[in-house]
Amino acid sequence: MFIKLLLLFITVPILEIYILLEVGNTIGLGATILLVFATGIAGAHLAKSQGLSLMLKIQEEMAAGRMPAEEMIDGAMVLSGGLLLLTPGFCTDLTGFLLLAPFSRTILKGWLKKLIGSMIAKGEIRIYRG
Repeated sequence: MFIKLLLLFITVPILEIYILLEVGNTIGLGATILLVFATGIAGAHLAKSQGLSLMLKIQEEMAAGRMPAEEMIDGAMVLSGGLLLLTPGFCTDLTGFLLLAPFSRTILKGWLKKLIGSMIAKGEIRIYRG
């Protein structure tokens, strides 16, 4: 796991720098900087609107006496997406937008549930109930 994280933390910044340089060479420095700012602002707005919508859904579920498990997963994905959009770079922005958009979040949530389920079945994740 450590090796995978190390490769991720080395590869992603190198890829982001490469893409930023290529985009900068293609559309110019000013336009690239403007694009990075624009995606950050759009991401912050989208994260805020999605976060507020999720808060209302969580409150509705709790008021009805149900555990808001799906909404909590969505909340973690929205938080992660918002953080990725605040990070300069186009790959992190794309990933952040995918985590914030409800249609792609539904697909990613299904995949995440299967992944976590298989990790629990393999014993890589243990759940203790106290």
